[in-house]
Amino acid sequence: MHMLYDSDAFAVVHILANAHAEGDVKVDEGPQIPRHGFEIVDKRSGKEVYLDGSWAEMFQIQINAWQQNTPSQEEVEDTLEGYATLAQMPVVMH
Repeated sequence: MHMLYDSDAFAVVHILANAHAEGDVKVDEGPQIPRHGFEIVDKRSGKEVYLDGSWAEMFQIQINAWQQNTPSQEEVEDTLEGYATLAQMPVVMH
């Protein structure tokens, strides 16, 4: 899990669901589809959305674009606001 962004309004975490802890021995568990996702927490509403699959791929493209052309905080938060409209799950513990 990697914190990518944290402000007064939003937090974004990159979650590597199939990542093994350092020092773990990986047992041959057969073929696995690598999965990862992004959790976006809207601190103002107390809700979060988890993006995986094609949503995570689209968000990764956005992150890559931000790395190429450093956006302002306002631009980042405007984008996150769009994703926050998908948030339905109340944040229970963060």
